[in-house]
Parts: sequence; structure tokens; C-alpha cells
Amino acid sequence: MSTQRTTGRRKQAAAAAAVVAALLSTAACGGGGSDDDGGSKNGAAGFNAANNKVAQASLVKKGGELKFAGAQDADSWDTTRGYYGFAWNFMRYYSRTLVTGKAEPGAKGAEVTPDLATSTAKISDDGKTYTYTLRDGVTWEDGKPITSKDVKYGIERVWAQDVLSGGPVYLKDVLDPKGEYPGPYKDKSKDKLGLKAIETPDDKTIIFKLPEANSDFEDILGLTSASPVRQDKDTKSKYGLKPFSSGPYKFQSYTPNKKLVLVRNENWKQSSDPVRKAYPDKISLTLFTNANDMDQRLINGDYDLDIGQTGLSPQGRTTALKQHKANLDNPVSGYIRYAVFPQSVKPFDNVHCRKAVIYGADHESLQTARGGPVAGGDIGTNMLPPSVPGSEGQKYDPYESATTNKNGNVAKAKEELKACGQPNGFKTTIAVRNNKPVEVATAESLQASLKKVGITVDIDQFDGAQTTGIIGSPENVKKKGYGIIIMGWGPDFPTVQGYGMPLWDSKYILESGNNNFALIKDKSIDGLFDDYVKELDEAKKVEISTEINHKVSEGAYYLPFVFEKFINWRSSRLANVYTTDNYSGQYDFVNLGLKK
Repeated sequence: MSTQRTTGRRKQAAAAAAVVAALLSTAACGGGGSDDDGGSKNGAAGFNAANNKVAQASLVKKGGELKFAGAQDADSWDTTRGYYGFAWNFMRYYSRTLVTGKAEPGAKGAEVTPDLATSTAKISDDGKTYTYTLRDGVTWEDGKPITSKDVKYGIERVWAQDVLSGGPVYLKDVLDPKGEYPGPYKDKSKDKLGLKAIETPDDKTIIFKLPEANSDFEDILGLTSASPVRQDKDTKSKYGLKPFSSGPYKFQSYTPNKKLVLVRNENWKQSSDPVRKAYPDKISLTLFTNANDMDQRLINGDYDLDIGQTGLSPQGRTTALKQHKANLDNPVSGYIRYAVFPQSVKPFDNVHCRKAVIYGADHESLQTARGGPVAGGDIGTNMLPPSVPGSEGQKYDPYESATTNKNGNVAKAKEELKACGQPNGFKTTIAVRNNKPVEVATAESLQASLKKVGITVDIDQFDGAQTTGIIGSPENVKKKGYGIIIMGWGPDFPTVQGYGMPLWDSKYILESGNNNFALIKDKSIDGLFDDYVKELDEAKKVEISTEINHKVSEGAYYLPFVFEKFINWRSSRLANVYTTDNYSGQYDFVNLGLKK
């Protein structure tokens, strides 16, 4: 998921969970000294107390107002259109799905658990048919029952891309790969429920008929884009201003870019919801135009946590680490930050020229530019995030970026330049977003280290709000001569499909809104993705995932900077707080409460 976004959900393979646990145990203290904050006078739980574990669960009370602060509003609060990870996390307050991630810390949170449905899917027909039964007592905010038709209609809205663009389209790709269904707003059938791949034989039963098996389908159904929407409450493009609630809270008021307030939905029943505890009476989000102001207000105790969950800004971080370490957690984010080499721009059509950049880069300097080992993350050595099954973390280091070559290897880089027919080096341009100071700093670090091997680099800062049209257009990238693009990506749901397919599968190369920036057209990589989506055996899926990552790394399409980490703030009032792999190391919002 693109860098504004953080992420979805997953069936976690035990192997991957073990790697993550190992990474986190070594990473948690990196550069921060020992975990010497067992708590503090103001009642904070201690440094990393909520990192993959629950802090202060026994102290949680019913009631009170949970106060979020944010430096950016959601892209949309409409469950079909939202794509920011924090929005998906927050939507669980007012939106339910057939299945969702477990409300548990760490890797467990990424496992699929029943929500509106009585159980996970009954899968038949060689992985092509998924059947669910809705629970008793599930209702909308006006007390009417949620039906299988409401779930179907909510999913059909994903097809209305001309009206409701912006969200993930996996459901459309998997259920209607030929694009035959026109969407509910153009549907000619009387009930507007004409999508053939979903059947609703009665109000309690919903059956998905996939044209081809997809082994991550249940992960996809856990995304908020599979939330029910009631037809008579669908205000189309305005729905994000006041979604109709199926969860324990409902919208009381919302002023975009200023404030959102949720209050209890009195028609929600705890007995119908195995996931949500609904501790606070009220949940508010106040939006700030200045991140430093927001961080100061968090540190002052005026708000409980930052909804964005991308870490304190440098100023706030410095203060907090010195004076309030017990209020901080340092999770691995699930994102990789990297440089990518479009093959349409010479000489990056040659693998050796790409390798010259990887060997020429000073990986430690890049890590420092990102914020160092604590606030930036561990040196990136490959392109599969630690939270994705099949990841080997830093153990897989094909260019020795975290060991022998961590400050660059001039001799190796020059060898590769010779092999690509550019013995005296070459000139190129780095494209970087102008609204991301940390990315500009990374570009400058790369520029300095490449100079030593004879590669001259100009930096072009483009309008970060226009990313899709500028670097998302392969034609524009070629025209501008962007040989290196600085970006980041995290999983929509943590599998190689939910992370890597938009980046590495040739069918995802688009004329606009492209994310396969390297323009990878590799039959063996495409073939491995085809094998992956059909494979139902979890262990074999992990093997394929690892193999895809190796192929991508061997192709030298990317220079990974860091397996990203954050310094996140939690107020001393918070109870039952923990980070979850379900949303890339964010705190799981759904069962946060205030202390007694």
C-alpha cells in the first residue's frame, strides 16, 4: 500500500511470525539503551510496554472520551473508498465485516477471525466457493437487522469506480476478472444486486463463487471494502461524510479536516460481536495543520494518541525520548522505504548499472537520513517486509548491505559500471516528493555516496500531492528521465499478494496510477504469482513468497533503505493498548480504553 497508507490483514504463517519475533526482540532496544522505563510517575506503562504485547489491560474501564489527534484527515471515511491504514483501523468502530483481524497483539492480530459471520468460511469446490452464515442479532444503527444482501451491496460498490474511486479493488479483480458487472449504480436489475459471483439464498447466507481460486480471498474479505452498506442509506459520493453504522459507535458530527466525533450506537449488542469491547462512551478526532503543535499537545496530555501512527516528528521525538520514554513504543511498521529504478530510463535497463547503484550506496548513511536505527529502522536488505510470510528479514542480504558493504563498496560498484558499459559512471535524476523532508534527506545521502563511484545525480522534488500523475505515469517518468524514484510501500494485507503484486506483477503496469515503477515484466515472477494465488497449502505459499522476493532482489530493481520503525506516543490515560501486525505495527484502535 502506498506510503500514505498503512495496512490490512493476513493469515500469519508461523515461520514468518518467528522471524518477526526474532527481529523485534533485537530491534526493540536498538539505539535506545536498555528498556529502563518500567513505568513512570505519571502512570505510563514503560518503553515498548505495548509493542506486540498488551499494556495495562487490567486497568481498563467502561466510559470516558478517547481523544485522537491527527495531522491529516482520512482520504475517505467511506469504507469502499478509504485506503489509509489508520482509516481502516478506525473504521472498525463503526463498520463490521464478515471476518476481520483478531483483536490481539503482534502476529496474532493478523489472523482472520469471524465478525459478522458465525465462523470463518466453509470452503469448497477446490477453493472457489466460500460460504458464510450471519450471526443472530447483528443490526444497523437504527436497529434493523444486517442482511446478506447488505453485505453483497456493500461489496458491489467497489465496482462503481467512476463514483467511488480511491480504495482497494482486489474484490473486483478476484470476483469479476473480466469486468463484466457494471456496478450497483448502473445495475439494470430491480434490486441492484446483479453481481453473479455473490449469491444470497436467504438473509443469513452469503456465498462467493470465484471464477478462479485465490488463496488469500478471506484476507481480502477482511478489508473494510467488504463492509455492508444499506441501499436506502447509500449517499454515493457523500457517504464518507456520514457512514451508516454497523458497529458499536456511530457518527455524531464531522467537519472535514477539523473534527470527527463518534458516540455509542445504542442498537449494537455486545452479544452479537465477539471482537469489539466498546470501552469509551465517546471517541473524538481533532485535526491539526502543524505536526509539531500536535506532538506538543500529545506530550502535554491533551490527547491520547496520534491517529496517523507514523511516529512523532523529530522535534516531538527528541523531547519525548528525553522526558517521557515510558509513554513510547518502537514498533516495526511493516513498510519498506526504498529507491526503485525504472527500466525505461537508460542505463537502468541494464542490471549491472542497477547493481552499481546498490553497491555504491552508503546504507548506514541512508538509515541515518531516515532517522537512525530507532526512529528509522533496520537497514533494508531485501524487498519483503518482516510481517509478510516468506520474509527472512535481514538474514537474506544478497548485496551484503547490512554487513560487509554497509558503507558502500566502491570497488564492487566500479566493477558493475564496467560490466554495464559505463566505466566512467553516468548521470541520472532522482525523483522525490517535496512534502516529505525525510525522503529529501535520503535522496541527498544517496547523491553524496554515488558521487564517489562516478554516478552524478540531480534531485528533482515534485509535488507530493500529485504523486499518481507524476511518478504513476510511466510515460512521464521516461520523459523526465527519472532513473531513481524514492518511495515506500506496506502491505494491504500481509501476504506476498497483498504487498508485492502491485509492485512486481507485469499485469499491474498501468498508464496512470502505476506502482510497478521498475516496469518489471518477468515471466518467472508473473508465473510465481499465478502459482501463489492458486496454492492452498500455507507452507507452500510461504516458499513461493520467499522465491518471489529472491527473484526481485536478484533483478536489482530496488535499493531498500530500511525495514521501517516508528516512535509512537500513547498517553498515560490509555489502557488495553497494544500494537498489531493487522495494521502494520499501529496500535489496534478497536479495544482501546481509558484507565480506571
